[in-house]
Amino acid sequence: MARTLAMFTDTSLCIGCRACQVACKQWNELGLEVPDWTGTYQNHTHFTDKTFRLVRFIEEPKPTGDLAWLLMSDVCKHCAEAGCLDACPTGAIYRTEYGTVNINQDVCNGCRYCVSSCPFGVVSFNETTGTAKKCTFCNDRIHNGLGPACAKACPTDSIQFGFRDDLVTKAQKRVETLKAMGFKDAQLYGADSKGFLGGLNAFFLLLSKPSTYSLPEQPKLPQRNVVVDSLLSVGSAIVIGLGALLAFRDREQGDGNA
Repeated sequence: MARTLAMFTDTSLCIGCRACQVACKQWNELGLEVPDWTGTYQNHTHFTDKTFRLVRFIEEPKPTGDLAWLLMSDVCKHCAEAGCLDACPTGAIYRTEYGTVNINQDVCNGCRYCVSSCPFGVVSFNETTGTAKKCTFCNDRIHNGLGPACAKACPTDSIQFGFRDDLVTKAQKRVETLKAMGFKDAQLYGADSKGFLGGLNAFFLLLSKPSTYSLPEQPKLPQRNVVVDSLLSVGSAIVIGLGALLAFRDREQGDGNA
């Protein structure tokens, strides 16, 4: 298998220009959409079947009473342990030799299991095609020696694409630099291959806690809760059954004493 390709997004360098979002739409021929009213400069609240790359605008209150802008270009994480892939019943969702996760549109049956199984909410359903859609890291481009359109379009190198191990080393050094500059909350999200979901192949440098960026602190695979939920359901059924049995026995004893 080839070395894992990954995307490192340094949010400290993002200027919110949306060049990445436009390049993604243009290359993948995604349709026009009516923007949501989010109350900020962000033009969509969530990922959609026509928005694979979403630029987030976040106003963070400071202890001084001021507001600071936090900007982030968000995307599918191409998780090492992917909930969408595990949930797909047809094999439409597969992992490439580069470690990325794609959806074969010819095999997808539109069941939407992947949509509900993604802990980041990046998989969407397209009503026209009847299939699930998400970022592919521009699969056609990387298989022809080109990087994803979003990374190519980014004017500040906020989005960087390459081999995962190289990018992680670079990202760790960047965190150390930012901390030395006074950004005490600078941290990497998803870079640790021994962390949640086996590591993300689209990982981020954040300047605040993950929840500030609408990212789950500890994302989990829904499938891993199935056993627990099943045991709880069985336990509840046993308790209900025992209650009914005891009630029936008490009634029988009452009738016998009458």
